[in-house]
Amino acid sequence: MTDKDRERNIEELQIAEQNMQNLFLQKQAFQIELRETQAALKELEKSGDEVYKIIGQMMIKTDKKEMKEELSRKEKIIDIKIKSFERQEAAFSEKINELQRQITK
Repeated sequence: MTDKDRERNIEELQIAEQNMQNLFLQKQAFQIELRETQAALKELEKSGDEVYKIIGQMMIKTDKKEMKEELSRKEKIIDIKIKSFERQEAAFSEKINELQRQITK
């Protein structure tokens, strides 16, 4: 491996590590949102028939069943996004490991 190849691999490694870090932060934000959604679903189960939804700066009375369906859909979508981030992380991790092997040769 030439010095130029090694430098290019080092640059590529740095970019891959930055991308991995960005993915991690995005995944972490969705994990927080997932926990909040799951907590809201639990609270919804404990609540009476009268539930409210915050839209912008307003609190609007809404149907409990519709709210549960909306939160359940949101939970599924967030879970899909998190799994997508995990697949991307695995791909970046593999790429990072390969670049590290090439650099240390």
